[in-house]
Amino acid sequence: MRLSIGESTLEIVKGDIVQEDTDAIVNAANSRLTPGGGVSGAIHRAAGPQLWEECRAIGGCGKGEARITGGYNLKARYVIHTVGPVYSGKKRDAEILARCYTSSLKLAVEHGIKSISFPAISTGIYGYPMEEAARVAISTIIKFLRENDVSIKVRMVLYDSRAYVIHKRVLEEIMENEDG
Repeated sequence: MRLSIGESTLEIVKGDIVQEDTDAIVNAANSRLTPGGGVSGAIHRAAGPQLWEECRAIGGCGKGEARITGGYNLKARYVIHTVGPVYSGKKRDAEILARCYTSSLKLAVEHGIKSISFPAISTGIYGYPMEEAARVAISTIIKFLRENDVSIKVRMVLYDSRAYVIHKRVLEEIMENEDG
């Protein structure tokens, strides 16, 4: 499913983020940028040990912030690491999650990145409910693309069918609400 916004696009796809052939992929990282499990572990394994060496030199990343590294053995030239919230059910969770997407997109634009792939940040071991996270992610990305005169291809890459269906439905609902 695809939405065009000015010179940019937002696309929802089912797939494996480590296989993405975009300029950058986003890593749902922990604050120390260590390999960890889930998406982060998969990205570090696919990229090779040089990614961890570069992350260790950076020294960490705060919640809602983003850092950029090389992609090493990945198809993507860059990895943008962002630290999402551990879900607590508080309003602050959505604010931090939105900042993850905004910070990552700002960093991409600063580095001339023309295509970027995001996972569903904080929905794994950080426990963010998928539908709530999808609403925050998609509305934040759309807002960023509308407010910034950029040409970038943004992909939400969902690993399983359930996540894909939820993100697709949320995008459809947002589009319908804007039309109506």
